[in-house]
Amino acid sequence: QVQLVESGGGLVQPGGSLRLSCAASGSISNIYFMGWYRQAPGKQRESVARINSGGSTTYADSVKGRFTISRDNAKITVYLQMNSLKPEDTAVYYCRVEGGGYDYWGQGTQVTVSS
Repeated sequence: QVQLVESGGGLVQPGGSLRLSCAASGSISNIYFMGWYRQAPGKQRESVARINSGGSTTYADSVKGRFTISRDNAKITVYLQMNSLKPEDTAVYYCRVEGGGYDYWGQGTQVTVSS
């Protein structure tokens, strides 16, 4: 049984930073993509950033230049460094791991950007 456990969310002032982590537990291999998604109240879930097995990354336009995704293959962990946070970044952030025949999601972690 694979579980994704997210951490690092919280309350931060505009302009501040947070680092999210998502660690996979259980047996998992042949990972294609690891990524972060977010869902704000009343809005659809959207992709924030993804990283493939080769380390190539993609970002939503709204976070380019502010967020950085990275992964530790040995620890099966994906990170999201979020800088220059804005109130519109407020959402529940979910990690996702996609691979050969599977698609796992974390439970979500709340990020609130407010003064």
